[in-house]
Amino acid sequence: MKISSFRFTKKRIFQLLLVSAIGVAISMTACQTTPSLAGSVTETFQGRQVEAFTQVRPNSKAVVVFENGAKETINKWDKVLSEVSQDSTVFAYNRPGYGKSDKTNSPRDGQTIVAELHQMLQHRNLKPPYILVGHSMGGLYMQLFAKTYPDEVQGIVMVDALYPKIIKKPEDFPWLTRVGKSLFLNSTLQSEIDQIHTTGEQVLALPSIDSKPMIRLINVPKSATAIAVDFGVVNDDPQTISFARNLYPNAKLVIADSDHAIQTANPELVVAAIREMQKVTPTIAPPHRSE
Repeated sequence: MKISSFRFTKKRIFQLLLVSAIGVAISMTACQTTPSLAGSVTETFQGRQVEAFTQVRPNSKAVVVFENGAKETINKWDKVLSEVSQDSTVFAYNRPGYGKSDKTNSPRDGQTIVAELHQMLQHRNLKPPYILVGHSMGGLYMQLFAKTYPDEVQGIVMVDALYPKIIKKPEDFPWLTRVGKSLFLNSTLQSEIDQIHTTGEQVLALPSIDSKPMIRLINVPKSATAIAVDFGVVNDDPQTISFARNLYPNAKLVIADSDHAIQTANPELVVAAIREMQKVTPTIAPPHRSE
């Protein structure tokens, strides 16, 4: 797949990447209680409770796996899941410390989160190939998943995702941002945000996945009142912007006039991207490796 002919001006590129970081910016506010997704269940996994939504369709050729953004729970995917789960096997879950999922003492870097997700898929006998769907920070985790288990991935859908190098090291956050983070965020979310830069480095340390079918859904609002706020955590220098823009040159780029949560504002775009990935001829995945 080739990148679209969308013309990138400096202003548009800056806006595009800044808006992709809104998931982190929004997270630096007081957390709100969210309702559970209809059909989700809480099960014991590795000695802790995990809230997840699983729908198995025997004729489905791939498992569609969802990963949430920062501070978000699986109910944000409800409009997408209600459509895709009608004929596809799907798995969506809440990471430790989200929704009804128990907290964990394990590190909150990407490698740990990706390994936990892979183990959960094995535990539920949800075999590859996988179509990975990640929103915001969850998109960063899905890039790492695809690089860690490339033979198990059929396609990737990035929903206004974060990319390596976009977020600064936590020690480089402005002082007020660090104070606000410690005051308003729970320990799980603080740990995940503090590990974003490290997770990006983990992504870059692994071989390229540019040969994998990928669709990048990116929100670029046209409204004059759409103002991106990043709390000083975003690297917005030209080199970083150019790097993120060109990270996956073969990916299909879809520009949306939406908001950061495209899956709730324009779920049809996410569904269409998943459907396109389902048309990809899957490769035969090897047996699960042990972890």
